[in-house]
Amino acid sequence: MAKIEVATTGTSTYRVTVEERGRTTTHMVTATTQDVARYAPPGTSPERLIEASFEFLLEREPASSILATFALPVIERYFAEYPAEIRKRL
Repeated sequence: MAKIEVATTGTSTYRVTVEERGRTTTHMVTATTQDVARYAPPGTSPERLIEASFEFLLEREPASSILATFALPVIERYFAEYPAEIRKRL
């Protein structure tokens, strides 16, 4: 099981650190207020949405394959099921 840490680095930007099988990767993710409203139920924090999004991604690919820098909506380009699946998880 991977350890996922999400830290705010500025308005709408977050540093995500993933520790998985003795390896650590770092990712910069942009999640706007509009992204959070689109993908998560009301009251969900951006940090929780990003954490759940990384759990989703890690079920499909290793942390080393996840883009180093991306905006949250990019996930949907690679995985069409992301919007529906992420809402179920939250």
